[in-house]
Amino acid sequence: MKGLILCAGRGTRLYPITINHPKTLIPVANIPILQSCIEKLIEQGIYEIGIVLHPSQETVIKAKFEAGESWGATLTYIYQTEAKGISDAAKQARDYIGEEAFLLLLGDNLISESLSELKRDVEERGSCASLLLAEVANPRDYGVAKVSDGRIVELVEKPQNPISNLAVLGAYAFKPTVFEAISSIAPSARGEYEITDAIQWLIDHNCAVTYHITEKLNMDVGTMERWLEANQMMLDELESDEMIHESAILHNCTIVEPISIDKGCVLKDCVIGPYVSISADSYIDHCKIENSILLSGVHLKHISYLLKNTIIGINSVLAGIKENGEGSDQ
Repeated sequence: MKGLILCAGRGTRLYPITINHPKTLIPVANIPILQSCIEKLIEQGIYEIGIVLHPSQETVIKAKFEAGESWGATLTYIYQTEAKGISDAAKQARDYIGEEAFLLLLGDNLISESLSELKRDVEERGSCASLLLAEVANPRDYGVAKVSDGRIVELVEKPQNPISNLAVLGAYAFKPTVFEAISSIAPSARGEYEITDAIQWLIDHNCAVTYHITEKLNMDVGTMERWLEANQMMLDELESDEMIHESAILHNCTIVEPISIDKGCVLKDCVIGPYVSISADSYIDHCKIENSILLSGVHLKHISYLLKNTIIGINSVLAGIKENGEGSDQ
């Protein structure tokens, strides 16, 4: 079995941070989402992984993950030059997948649930496809599944009148027959080739499509609000000894867990937390920060107000006024 991660989306709802920074590289608890996806596949013994991206993303993603050597994996980069939907993105990997079954993950989704049952469904139990579902309060924002007798019998993408509250998450297992389905569907009303339409084609052609429901963390990190929420959830799952990198320097700081402080950071006279992630090589002096995400290389000094519910971009500099009234020297 192979793995496939779809990463070509532009992440427009996270502008300006994602203008020059792929959405799949944004960190949640200081772990890039794409890294979390790779590790989910490796948990299942899958070391051949295709990554579908836009050519403009290749340099920065390759710089981060190279060919997968850090995991003992082989990463193959595949292009999707136009954003035409999930089915179209998967179609670009047809030659790469060949005749093997595969697990497909959306590169901007965080999934805590094990993928083992999806894998078994297509490898051992005769399913053509198997999907991860979750009950949600806002099914209009998702592809929604109607189920009966252990199978999915109907799928609708972002319905105005939902047929259930079971949302399709960003984790799928497929046999290669899904490529026949993808080649047989037309674009949706929004001009995209929907994966829900391809799966419905399988259902309509008597292919078994099964599912598993999860109550664990699952999150489409598609907006600033969801990013902060996902950061909270991931920090809650971390062990205390994973929270502060050994190279970080903290002087006269109060830490309110959970937090995550990455390598090379220096913090002085700060109150940090709860729910704060600070990425590598940041310098923070005389600040109070809560429920926020600071990307790499951030410099903050003498900020008199509480920074809360905030995301600060790469290499940003923000300096306040010292208590003696002089301007900050940062």
